[in-house]
Amino acid sequence: MPSVKKNFIWSTILTVAGYLFPLITFPYVTRVLGVEGLGNYQFAYSTIEYFSIFAMLGMGVIGIREVAKEKGDRAKLSQTFSSLVVINLITAFLAICVLLALTFIIPSFIAHSKMLYIGMARILCNVLLIEWFFKGLEDFRFITVRAILVRCVYVASVFLFVKDENDYVIYFLLSTLAVVVNSFINLIYSKQFVDFSFRNLNLQQYVKPFIILGAYRILTAMYTSFNVIYLGSQCGDIEVGYYGTATRLYTLIMSVFTAFTGVMMPRMSSLLAEGKTDDFKNMTVKSIDCLLLFCLPLIVLFEVYTPQIIRIIAGAGYDGAVLPMRIVVPLMLVIGYEQIIIIQMLMPLKKDNAILINSCVGAGVGLLLNIILVPILASVGSTIVWCASEVTVLVIAQRFVTKFTGYKMPIKKILFSIVAYLPAIVICFLFNSLFSNWIISLFVGCVFVGVYCFIVEYFILKNIVLRANIVSITDLFRKRLFCE
Repeated sequence: MPSVKKNFIWSTILTVAGYLFPLITFPYVTRVLGVEGLGNYQFAYSTIEYFSIFAMLGMGVIGIREVAKEKGDRAKLSQTFSSLVVINLITAFLAICVLLALTFIIPSFIAHSKMLYIGMARILCNVLLIEWFFKGLEDFRFITVRAILVRCVYVASVFLFVKDENDYVIYFLLSTLAVVVNSFINLIYSKQFVDFSFRNLNLQQYVKPFIILGAYRILTAMYTSFNVIYLGSQCGDIEVGYYGTATRLYTLIMSVFTAFTGVMMPRMSSLLAEGKTDDFKNMTVKSIDCLLLFCLPLIVLFEVYTPQIIRIIAGAGYDGAVLPMRIVVPLMLVIGYEQIIIIQMLMPLKKDNAILINSCVGAGVGLLLNIILVPILASVGSTIVWCASEVTVLVIAQRFVTKFTGYKMPIKKILFSIVAYLPAIVICFLFNSLFSNWIISLFVGCVFVGVYCFIVEYFILKNIVLRANIVSITDLFRKRLFCE
């Protein structure tokens, strides 16, 4: 079985590449397409992503969980794989039919119909992508190498074919083609592990959890992807451009920790299946320390230097994204902790009903606040809606986790860590006022926060993950020095 560390490295590379390659093109695209063109793209992209959630439902969780359980037996694995793919194809067909009908009815959908037609191919190929299968096998190396090669071609294509503000349809087409190519490569490679067949399917076993966890994803999307659709219909493509810029940068950063939780879920499921509850609890403690070490320094930097970072990434004309970005950055801590208690704890425990209830409340809060705030505050309102919904989800999820496992949020530890970083924010604002050159100010701030983070985490907070890695690096260095 591959080690968690190796899986995390490959998964991090994969997840970050999924956002990093678009980020390489992002500064170019924002300047070529402009705020409105980017808003057009973002509206269509978010709409397709929302319908993809209807198509995929709970496959991302069910697939990983069931494949991890059956990966030692090719016959059982093939039956599981075939059953899951057939269920997924049925839901994808239904999602495409609904989207096609709405494209002739809703005015904002009609205005973006070209991209939505293209996006229907993306919905189908998201099903055929079967990333859940390789994650269940813990074969992160293959999908990482494949994804990087395809995305290299994608990046080159963007620079070659996207030339002016009217090329947002071409930009959307290229991103869709990348998914299409990846899905066909994955299907071909999967034949080494499974044999797809329509015979001896066991659909009934997976339908209920597939729908329940799918409902969780749909409801969660009410305050993520749906935000963009509602914002576009109420306030237009320019506000979508501001909101999309802020959330794209946030998503890139958070993708690293998402990679970690994605690796941990099959491993946590295995620990529970083997009855290793102590190891399960130790993994949870380490995950919390990883979260604090990862998020707090980034929150400091982005709260202080958001205008400079947006200027570097998006260029001029995106000042409207500064406030939404500052509001959304603390969500790194909220969503990171959420992922630990939901993805690493409730999902491996198979508490699917609790997850569904949790997401229903979050979606209700999101829907209500969307109606109240977005028409008044536009992109800032969408950001506030997202934050409020995620905090609601965190509180309720924690109550379920405490009920089922006895695990309570380490409030003292989290608050003490936050307080320890407050001086860094003050000093960074001081740097910002001292240096007239914003590039120098940003560079000095980054160096300072890096050093400050190491000192505080190692000597004051005594972060076990940082200390363990320092020991490992030191031992490795000594061994190599001794060998030499």
